[in-house]
Amino acid sequence: MELETKVDPNKNIALYLQVKDILIKRIQEKIWAPNSLIPTEQELMEEFNVSRTTLRQAITILVQEGLLEKKQGKGTIVKSQQLTGNGRLKGFAEEAIEKGLTPKSKLLRIELKKDLYHEKSMLDIPENDEVLVIERIRFADSEPIAIERTCWPSHIGKLFENQDLDRAKFYEILEENGIILKRAKEKISAINATLYEADLLGIRGGEALLETEKISYGLDDRAIEFSKVKFRSDKYHYNIELTR
Repeated sequence: MELETKVDPNKNIALYLQVKDILIKRIQEKIWAPNSLIPTEQELMEEFNVSRTTLRQAITILVQEGLLEKKQGKGTIVKSQQLTGNGRLKGFAEEAIEKGLTPKSKLLRIELKKDLYHEKSMLDIPENDEVLVIERIRFADSEPIAIERTCWPSHIGKLFENQDLDRAKFYEILEENGIILKRAKEKISAINATLYEADLLGIRGGEALLETEKISYGLDDRAIEFSKVKFRSDKYHYNIELTR
């Protein structure tokens, strides 16, 4: 792939902003991979034909915006982007794609259960009904981000039973079958990873996790999904806009 290197001094745009835009494009298009070192200042100065001051202005902005990070004694690296929850009803894959990351899953288990009384209560289904439980590890750019456990009434769950659950996007499958989500209730908690969870997520036991517990409802206001997702706190954060 040919890299864009043109900085035009005749443009009515400051040189450092032109350099910044080129650097952002290289990060977004994964020309520079997450956690990799970018070229040295000298190499970039020669490539763009700009001064050290101009280059440093561009890099400083990207450090402030969380795209780059300076490592003492190493250089400047591309930061791995955090996923951000923002109160919209969307799936993990949608959040990842919006950040320019590639989502992936690994199925841990899929099972029909009759004895999940708390889950049945959350889904408001009869005690003699079954619940389909699907547990997956969720990845972004091949890095484990979350452990996801979703529970579905059996008549909804049957839509997933013949799907490739390492790739399936639940909300897309629902919509393809005429099931539209209208709203959800979500609770957010801080917890600590068990040794089992830490092993799945590639972290140390006891590290902080962000846990979300969500009930999603269809257009008829009946519960469709009850989920519990445990996110690595270093890879996921939640933004909520408050008004008064």
